[in-house]
Amino acid sequence: MVRFLHSRSVAALIALPVLASAGSLGLGATAVVAEEATSSLPSAGESPATGPAVNQPQTSLSTPATTAPAATTPATVVSPDTPPPGAALAGPGAADAATAPITREILLELGRRTISLRENGKVISSWPVAIGDPRTPTPTGRFKVENKVVNPQYQSTKSGKINPVVGANGPLGDRWLGFKSSGVNQYGIHGTPSAWSWTVSSRSAVTNGCVRMLSDHVRKLFDLVEVGTPVVVTR
Repeated sequence: MVRFLHSRSVAALIALPVLASAGSLGLGATAVVAEEATSSLPSAGESPATGPAVNQPQTSLSTPATTAPAATTPATVVSPDTPPPGAALAGPGAADAATAPITREILLELGRRTISLRENGKVISSWPVAIGDPRTPTPTGRFKVENKVVNPQYQSTKSGKINPVVGANGPLGDRWLGFKSSGVNQYGIHGTPSAWSWTVSSRSAVTNGCVRMLSDHVRKLFDLVEVGTPVVVTR
């Protein structure tokens, strides 16, 4: 769970008139969405800072921190490559397919440590994840994507320090999908720096409650869902 600084969230782009552990930010953390502001990443198996907290661009996130130097805030322009749900299809029956609603949801199975994207009840993609440590578990239940952020930046909830590293090798990787807010903190699905990739490939339970994915995987998921997409977390 984290509180993070961000240059510009996708939520803000998409719904502006409407935004953990070795790699995930966990419960009780205040992420500028990465770890203590140190020059190196935490040792393997250790979550960034005490847990991430996500600065909320709108109602669910706290106002972005103003202490981070402007130079550390990267531009965040998002151009999804995938066509939007419901796009017209070519061929026989295209008219019916185009008008039929497409329902997508993210399914996180903690027991299998797998995250899947389902479309109309059918799994279309599935990937391995690292989940919350038993002491800082990933919450179960039905949620929804509250915000999407490119190049999230982490701030420690304990020290208040901001980690200057952003992008693929930042504590939160280069994509963030927040799905459950708790005060100024937020649980999210995010990327993983290369130093922590082993926690995902081994499906470890080491985060502060957030869900860690490999960079290539989280980018694909990020482009295929919208703010408001259901997130179902089961044991």
